[in-house]
Amino acid sequence: MTAQILNRTLTCYRVGDPNGKYPVFDAAGSTINPGRWNTAACQVLYTSQHYSTAMLEKLVHGSGVMPPNQHFVAITIPQGVSYEQLNPAHLPDWYLQSCATSRPYGDAWQQSNRSLLLIVPSVVAREDKNFLLNPHHPEFGQVKAELPIPIWWDARLFGP
Repeated sequence: MTAQILNRTLTCYRVGDPNGKYPVFDAAGSTINPGRWNTAACQVLYTSQHYSTAMLEKLVHGSGVMPPNQHFVAITIPQGVSYEQLNPAHLPDWYLQSCATSRPYGDAWQQSNRSLLLIVPSVVAREDKNFLLNPHHPEFGQVKAELPIPIWWDARLFGP
């Protein structure tokens, strides 16, 4: 896959605790708790295309229990940076819980340093995208995060 140049500005979202061990706009946690698209050897900043998808991703990874002090940040990815978009048809089984195909793919992308942004499908919301940012890419300094804003979680998300 070759990198393309982004022809528009994108906004994405991330949920976390701004006062926690790993701030909301920080990729260090991805080496301690690797996600679908990375192993502990490769730092990746996971973000979502939509605010609602970021919330769903947090709910799924929290197994329905939300840590205290959750905030979101809106993140701006400027026009002109490099990106790639995964075609799910080219990576069989990307969605499997084992991550046997997705992690090697994500690690190879991060280690190649060929683009700042990798756009992948969300497992929890298949029509939505997750945006993976490579914090070691030279263009990462162009990405800007807004101030964290507290999240109000609707109690109905957690049962009756």
